[in-house]
Amino acid sequence: MSGNGLVHSIQRLINSEERLRTPSPFDHLRQQMDDVLGDGGILKEVVHPGEGPPVPQNASVLIHYSGFLEYSAEPFETTTNLKYPRMMKLGRDLTLAGLELGLLTMRRGEFSRFLLQPHYAYGNMGCPPFIPAAAVVLYEVHILDFLDSGQVDEFIALSPEEQNTVSLSKLLEVVNTVRSFGNRCFNQSHYDNAKRRYKEALMLLENRETEREAEKDGIRTALLPLFLNLSITELRLDSPHKALKYGNKALEIDSANTKALFRCGQAYLELREYESAQDCLITAQARKPFDTDINNLLRKVAMSYKDTLDKEKDMCSKMFRDLRDK
Repeated sequence: MSGNGLVHSIQRLINSEERLRTPSPFDHLRQQMDDVLGDGGILKEVVHPGEGPPVPQNASVLIHYSGFLEYSAEPFETTTNLKYPRMMKLGRDLTLAGLELGLLTMRRGEFSRFLLQPHYAYGNMGCPPFIPAAAVVLYEVHILDFLDSGQVDEFIALSPEEQNTVSLSKLLEVVNTVRSFGNRCFNQSHYDNAKRRYKEALMLLENRETEREAEKDGIRTALLPLFLNLSITELRLDSPHKALKYGNKALEIDSANTKALFRCGQAYLELREYESAQDCLITAQARKPFDTDINNLLRKVAMSYKDTLDKEKDMCSKMFRDLRDK
């Protein structure tokens, strides 16, 4: 062995001994963390508390997270570079037991750190080449939102007859959760997925059989926002005929609903049915005279209508000139 190699070996040995004597970064963290399960396997530090109830079993969660090895400043995995992290279902999309158990202790908006022992993380084998054997890992987790999809799964697993025996309030909770999934997809511009969720919620309501007027009113009230959601989603999918269909269904429930009138006005504009578009928007404007969106769209319809009439006028003039010249 060369002298230089011997020096490096001695230096590594000294560094190793110094690390043994000096508390490591994870040792410092342990001193300020709580033991989640009582066995030391999952330690937690709340950096920023959240609000509301904790995440329920089998929920779908929207989180940003980063995983770190000790002595590493860069994460081995992270979602913080994503504008829209995907919604993940507990028990299916998360593979680390410690991370899933930790999430069940969190609340909406919370930011926490979790120190996971190997048996709650990647085990004694690790996950080469990124995770060494028997590695303790640190996860930083920010829970943006969660939906109680376990409740939805349980309801959908029931037969139609069993679903009909569930209370209306329970049905509306399920419908609102499914609609929230749709809203999440819509806000991320995943319009096909949003449409699928809205139609799923719509089907659950339309399958409800009841003779009680109070329940019928509750169902109609829940149908209204779904028709409005489907109308704007169909507009995003360039399907104005379908958008108009759902807008009219919303108007059947509430004939003075300005959102429904606006959606129908948008659909008629796309279909170049300018007079119908004007009728809808003027009715909406009468209820909300200072609404910027309604007024701007009404001006756009008027301009488009005028351009069409001018083109038709020019075409007629040209036809008459051609006839005179013959």
